[in-house]
Amino acid sequence: MKKLEELFKKDPKLIIGLMSGTSVDGIDVVLLKVHGNGRNTKFEQIEFDTYPFPEGMKEFVLKNSIKDTSNVEDICRLHMLYPKLYAEAIFKLCKKAGVDISQIDLIGNHGQTIHHLPKPYEMFGHTVTSTLQIGDNSALAKLTGVVTVGNFRTADMAVGGQGAPLVPYFDYIIFSSDKNSRGLLNIGGISNMTVLPKNCTVKDVLAFDCGPGNMIIDGLMKKLFSLNFDKDGEIASKGKLNNNLFEFLKGHEYYYIKPPKSTGREIFGEKYIDRILQLIGDIPKEDIIRTVTEITAWSVFFSYDNFMKSETEIDELLVSGGGAHNKFLMELLQKYFGKTKVMKIEEYGYSSDAKEAICFAILANETISGNPSNVPRTTGAKEAVILGDICI
Repeated sequence: MKKLEELFKKDPKLIIGLMSGTSVDGIDVVLLKVHGNGRNTKFEQIEFDTYPFPEGMKEFVLKNSIKDTSNVEDICRLHMLYPKLYAEAIFKLCKKAGVDISQIDLIGNHGQTIHHLPKPYEMFGHTVTSTLQIGDNSALAKLTGVVTVGNFRTADMAVGGQGAPLVPYFDYIIFSSDKNSRGLLNIGGISNMTVLPKNCTVKDVLAFDCGPGNMIIDGLMKKLFSLNFDKDGEIASKGKLNNNLFEFLKGHEYYYIKPPKSTGREIFGEKYIDRILQLIGDIPKEDIIRTVTEITAWSVFFSYDNFMKSETEIDELLVSGGGAHNKFLMELLQKYFGKTKVMKIEEYGYSSDAKEAICFAILANETISGNPSNVPRTTGAKEAVILGDICI
């Protein structure tokens, strides 16, 4: 406990943030120097990198994220493999930064989402919601010798929330403004948006998962072009919008559910992609990618227009995540949002790729500081709670 007391008092702290998202592209690792906590948080990004998974691991993880193809032994082993991979990535980043691991004060680890089940389910006389992020945090703490905070989502679920989204608290303490109303859009496998009214308090923050981000685009790029993603949106830009496919995609019930809500690969993953493939017939491949790119942009704007705009009209939309590099997708977003300026988060000095890893470094700092960091309005939780397991 003395170690935690000393960590609580220390300022600034050197904190590692880890993120491996639903796209399973690799491990994002960031090193921050963090001053303060809560609304007084300030940070400096010292180093960032993304480390790829071993060959074949993406497909292996995705297979074990689907009910019909998963294997309990595989998931059990992955749970202990991930901390080894995380530790390797951390040591590589520390070497790159010229920092010894003994100087690191704290690790914030999101983990690898295997399944997310926010819909209440009756089970043996109890109502259960659940989420599973693998990558044992106790093992990671032992492999690195650094206090590790992880498993952030379950505390929110324990008080009636969906365990997602968790980025809004970070958005609030870092990006809220007394001059502009802002939208913060992260496009990873899933797209999620936070709206911060001008001069807002945490109770004013509104956020939820809009729908698929890169998940459907990447899945179809793999199946149709044997490529992992559509670089800069080049293939989508060569295609034409297929109205029949577009209308089918727009019909998904998720878009019309009122928030709070969250989603994942369970809804927009392999099964949904296979369903699209069954419907495409002789539609040109480029038109398919064009149309599913459109649905990502449309779903973001539809979410804002139907569930956010009546309360707060944003002055600017700051975009992060892998989707921010898709030039064609960014053009589509600007088309939908009209006079609202759409820009990459880099224009405010932050990295599109590093944002989520930064978020979980900051959330770990909030946990160690004893601060609640869910936003009940966005998750549906009954109360604000301290998130995460602390492992020494």
